Amino acid sequence: MELKGSRVIAADRETVWAALNDADVLKACIPGCTELTGSPDDGFEAKVTQKVGPVKANFAGAVQLSDVVPGVSYTISGEGKGGAAGFAKGGAAVQLSEVEGGTELSYDVDARVGGKLAQLGSRLIDSFAKKMADQFFETFQKVVEGEDAPAADAPEEEKKGWFKKVLG
Repeated sequence: MELKGSRVIAADRETVWAALNDADVLKACIPGCTELTGSPDDGFEAKVTQKVGPVKANFAGAVQLSDVVPGVSYTISGEGKGGAAGFAKGGAAVQLSEVEGGTELSYDVDARVGGKLAQLGSRLIDSFAKKMADQFFETFQKVVEGEDAPAADAPEEEKKGWFKKVLG
């Protein structure tokens, strides 16, 4: 399955790049992510819970970055195992370019699934994957632009965007 898309984020390229390499930001943006540890240099380990059609699974996986051109692009690749539900593996080429109004983030994803997940049929899997990519990039855009939506009971200082938290 292949997915391509792009999104203009109202932030400079350095800010978007920093967010793409921040484990806390990525964890907040990945739908169903319960744990994400690691670094861009060493790779990330993740735990994600998802329901695809009738199949619910807890995936544990590893992600590595390669072909890194700081501030411009990288290739992210990984594999997640969901026990009896099956596995998912794939990668994405991510590229940043300056455009009027901010930074354009373009992505080209190639992913494969196996096990029970593969038995659900390509239309359901493709639809689910597109939905997950859209959710990730929509949330990522909101977080980077400082529009993240924290829990209603969060203290006021926790309602700042991630970048504003770093700057104080």
